[in-house]
Amino acid sequence: MDPRPLPTRARDALVEKIAAASEFPADPGTRRWVPGPVRFPGKATAVVGMRRAGKTTFVHQLRRDRIAAGLPPEHLPYVGFEDERLRGLDGSHLGFLQDEHARRFVSARDRGPVVWHLDEIQNIPGWESFVRRLLDSARTEVIVTGSSAALLSREIATSLRGRGWEVRIYPFSFEEALRHWGEPAPMDASGAVGAARVRLEGLFRQWLAWGGFPEAQGLDVGTRTRLLRDYVDVAVLRDVIERHRVRNPTALRWLVGQLLGSPAGLFSAEKFYRRIRADGIAVSKETVHELLAHLADCFLIRVVWMEAFSARQRMVNPRKAYPVDSGLIPAWERVGRENRGRLLETAVHTELERRGLEVTYVRTPAGREVDFLARSPDGGEELIQVSAEVFEPAVAEREVRGLVEAGAMFPRARKRLLTLTRQTLPFTPPPDVIVRPAYEWMLEVPVTS
Repeated sequence: MDPRPLPTRARDALVEKIAAASEFPADPGTRRWVPGPVRFPGKATAVVGMRRAGKTTFVHQLRRDRIAAGLPPEHLPYVGFEDERLRGLDGSHLGFLQDEHARRFVSARDRGPVVWHLDEIQNIPGWESFVRRLLDSARTEVIVTGSSAALLSREIATSLRGRGWEVRIYPFSFEEALRHWGEPAPMDASGAVGAARVRLEGLFRQWLAWGGFPEAQGLDVGTRTRLLRDYVDVAVLRDVIERHRVRNPTALRWLVGQLLGSPAGLFSAEKFYRRIRADGIAVSKETVHELLAHLADCFLIRVVWMEAFSARQRMVNPRKAYPVDSGLIPAWERVGRENRGRLLETAVHTELERRGLEVTYVRTPAGREVDFLARSPDGGEELIQVSAEVFEPAVAEREVRGLVEAGAMFPRARKRLLTLTRQTLPFTPPPDVIVRPAYEWMLEVPVTS
């Protein structure tokens, strides 16, 4: 069966995008950090993350790097698929891109590889067949972006036969935010004293409240709140309701309100199901689980499971749910209070994910909780408590005791207590418990395997 003809409007848009391949990319701004290599020979690089976190900027940074290394701009075509003129296309139409590029830049293949940059490609049904065909072409590389982790991963694992290399982009880290603001990040934050430390701690509190979405930096509270709420609305509509054909948007919005209104807390799908049913909203337990998975898929919500020795034990215990960015917390808080503990814990969780660590939480036999058990790819383990109020004796005692009890369960794990500011605990902790401000830890150069 012949493919549907390419609509004239879409054809004109694609011709325009290919023609722009010869243009030098605009200055993409603040450099982003990702753990490990971005490219892997023979694989498509899949750059994923929540909308507006900076995926497109990161792709243009990669393009500029290749130009600086000697590859001409026309070898680096960029096509963004969040263009209303391209609606209705499917994978069978995408071959036009390769044909048009070859026609316009006939000698390009003689001077090096062609690197395709396909932004939000999952908007085009059947895109994976086109990407596989590009990968099978000689001297061709592919970088795709998308705001869906599961969709890209599933299609790369199936249709692309595992030929994908995932790179995740998150909102600005504290170190990236400092560079974005033009503030010099200290080489060793632990050495900052006096006014320098006071300023660094003030900037850290500012970053926790603003969050790391690039467009939110420097905005007044009202504008920033409106912007971040718009981000959530678009993610819910485009990346959940439309993409997954959600038939119960009311239950979805209740779930979003619950998760963003009670961040860094335990979430029980069973309890939420009973509550929402009691309020007269019809929904099944299976739908609640599906909606939570969709919110995690688009990176709006990050889910942390309890560490358990069996899948059943893991499934029956509540999960912890975090927004992808601490700035979403004050934007969603309705009573106007600042919860520094939740801001700090959310920021630490995002940093652990950014560093590529596997994260769970721990409940000890005595019922105490440790916020994170982080595992590195090389098998290293670290138990991490996060506390903004550690100067209170009862709080400090609880946090340290939880680390000690969890340490008996995981004897190889390093034990760490991260605080909001540099302050002395009201008692001397055990010598194997590392206590330091979270901003010092965040400004360390991450060690990756």
